[in-house]
Amino acid sequence: MRNWTKDTAALQQIDVLLFDAFSAHCLANTVEPLRAANTFAGRQAYSWRFLTLDGGPAVSSSGMEVRAHGQLGDCSGDLLIAMPSYDFLRHATVATARALKSAARRYKRLAGFDTGAWLLAGAGLLDGRRATIHWEELGRFTEAFPEVQAERARQVWDGNRITCTGALAAFDTMMELIGEQHGAALRLEVATLFMAPEATETQDPILVRGKPVARAVAVMQANLETPLPIAAVARKAGRSQKDLETRMKAELGATPQAVYRRLRLIQARKLVLETVLSVSEIALRCGYDDPSALTRAFKTEFGTTPRSLRSTG
Repeated sequence: MRNWTKDTAALQQIDVLLFDAFSAHCLANTVEPLRAANTFAGRQAYSWRFLTLDGGPAVSSSGMEVRAHGQLGDCSGDLLIAMPSYDFLRHATVATARALKSAARRYKRLAGFDTGAWLLAGAGLLDGRRATIHWEELGRFTEAFPEVQAERARQVWDGNRITCTGALAAFDTMMELIGEQHGAALRLEVATLFMAPEATETQDPILVRGKPVARAVAVMQANLETPLPIAAVARKAGRSQKDLETRMKAELGATPQAVYRRLRLIQARKLVLETVLSVSEIALRCGYDDPSALTRAFKTEFGTTPRSLRSTG
């Protein structure tokens, strides 16, 4: 069963190894969830750097120049993400392989995003492991690296190696990382901010077909002002209440009641910080008839009161 919260998780150092012609979309989907996680956690849960092999700038496929924080050989951390994207074959050199092999001794995990798996495989860092790559390159990848078990999947986690297929999969992978390291509650808050399918009803229904927990969360999100009984949420998600409770505890580490309360309080916090509405009005908009009840729940969940947060936020 997953953990709902991990408030004592250690700071994670995430480094992104960029190459010319990297995807700016993929980079944004990698680091923006980390920035949001820090905001919602109220502390620095993640630190990140942009690296290159020589410490010089990298230019994206769309012409955006990113200044590197340093060169790969001088850095170490918890996770290194290789992100070559469009021009990956030009970067699949002996020097790149040597640098990645050395980095594997200084980083707890290595990842290849978009076409990054090609560089990891070229360095022998995926031998005997499961991996994926952007699907346009999957056939060629399979032929070039028969020692790697290539899979047609959006993301693949195999021990301390992570690979994913592109920008949207990069976002999913970072969300999974946040949930694993800091709990499903923080992941849910980040998903809500970015209107991710797992947290909203404004999505292609194909994305959540066969996913009762995602459907239930979407139902909750759509009914914050007038909360539904959990039995009604379960019914709208196509499950029994008992089945939904079992699934949520397994997937999120919390009961439906706890998840629903968190969603309502996330909305309350947003209204506290972004509007001038009174606490009484915010309470009504988040399904609390009594503002004092909201204040108590808010303090239990976030460690502060709405008024205190507004005065310091």
